[in-house]
Amino acid sequence: MGESRLSVHLALGGGAVADVLLWKKLSVSVAFLVGSTALWFLFDMAGYNLISFISNVLLLLIVILFFWAKSASLLNRPLPPLPNLEVSEETVLKAADEIRVWVNHALSIAHDIAIGGNLLLFLKVSIVLWVISYIGGFFNFITLVYIGALLSLSLPVLYDKFQNPIDDKLSIAYNIARVQYQKVDNMILQKIPLLSNKEKKTQ
Repeated sequence: MGESRLSVHLALGGGAVADVLLWKKLSVSVAFLVGSTALWFLFDMAGYNLISFISNVLLLLIVILFFWAKSASLLNRPLPPLPNLEVSEETVLKAADEIRVWVNHALSIAHDIAIGGNLLLFLKVSIVLWVISYIGGFFNFITLVYIGALLSLSLPVLYDKFQNPIDDKLSIAYNIARVQYQKVDNMILQKIPLLSNKEKKTQ
């Protein structure tokens, strides 16, 4: 059981995020759950506007810091303990590099579908996009984000606790899906004519 926990923790990155998702830092996990629930209630149930909320929070923060600094200079008190408010070049480059990897991955998938004629990849992407569109018809964006937050706090810890029986069920489901796909591939997909590389070049 210890090995399964270690594998799940490493699969989630093995850092602070993994600790929060696996409830190893209970206070942070509870704070994340309460905060996400409060934001969902504020924006979805109470109908509060996101832009207005951000503007009011920033306005309140600026007013507090301004009067704090003014009162500190008059009363010889220390100034607000603000960190160095700038983004380092290293942080920007790291974020840009992460974005570049994801964009290149998405472009490679699009290339394989549009140019390579990868029918299996086309079907996978189509099904995923259809499922997202279907689910999105029942919930708004805020609710979907909140559901994602709830799943991120529940699925990893459940899988970490019941990894062996879940793996057995997933293995059975995968084998059934592979057999069904093989049947569809033999009856339908292989009969669909696809252009070969030589035919594409001649065209």
